[in-house]
Amino acid sequence: MTYSTLLTHLELDGANDAVCAVSGRLANVMGADVIGVAACQPLRSFIELPAGEAIEMYRAETVQEMKAAEAHFRAALRGKARKVEWRSDVTWGDLADYIAAQSRAADLIVTAPAINSDLLDTTRRTDIGGLVMAAGRPVLIVPPETRGLDLRSVVIAWKDTRETRRAVLDALPLLKLSEQVAIVEIAPEADIPKAFERVRDVAGWLERHGIAAEVLPQAANGHEMDCLYRILEDRNCDLIVAGAFGHARLREWAFGGVTQDLLLSPDRCVLLSH
Repeated sequence: MTYSTLLTHLELDGANDAVCAVSGRLANVMGADVIGVAACQPLRSFIELPAGEAIEMYRAETVQEMKAAEAHFRAALRGKARKVEWRSDVTWGDLADYIAAQSRAADLIVTAPAINSDLLDTTRRTDIGGLVMAAGRPVLIVPPETRGLDLRSVVIAWKDTRETRRAVLDALPLLKLSEQVAIVEIAPEADIPKAFERVRDVAGWLERHGIAAEVLPQAANGHEMDCLYRILEDRNCDLIVAGAFGHARLREWAFGGVTQDLLLSPDRCVLLSH
């Protein structure tokens, strides 16, 4: 199992060096094709105005930004991907839906974290949480400071849910490249024996795929994300694999939760599946 095609999502006015660097690294290792994609919506301020100089200026600016993003993408992937392709559009629809639709041609989406600034400008900001929910593909979230994807240490943030089981399956190509894999489940003290059984089952499944994994059930001690971060730091983790919560947990999108923390402010690469 491998990723034969990556979909690299670039923001028009964002920092795209990290997503391009990680895409180039994976494409080189896996002999993959890479599709670059960018999108924006028309400037809403001019929706009720007749076509005029302001609209034309905006259109010209958008065209230039699309060309600049494509040039950046092609330069960054030159000599690293088997083949590169570019897709972009100005759409009235939701940007996450557009990116998700393009993922029909890919195995993995590579993108940057969600941005919680410029909340009023949705014309150029993709809802990454919405993308994870809509794509039907794993989404690799790459922090802006990342310059490559080291896979010396990978942590699977295990919960016994459909989304996490899906994430571990989706992550197999990366896990096979990893030097160390740990399966962590944070559970109440009384549930630790059951947690050990669960992560041991996962480790056995991974072993049958040629991947050795350490099992690390952990007693909950404070906020779940704080517990997880302590483990990530102790293990010098390069990549987190986690399941994004499902439709039944939409309340968590608004009020927090581990997934929201990973979407907004990851300090290392995160692979999420829904």
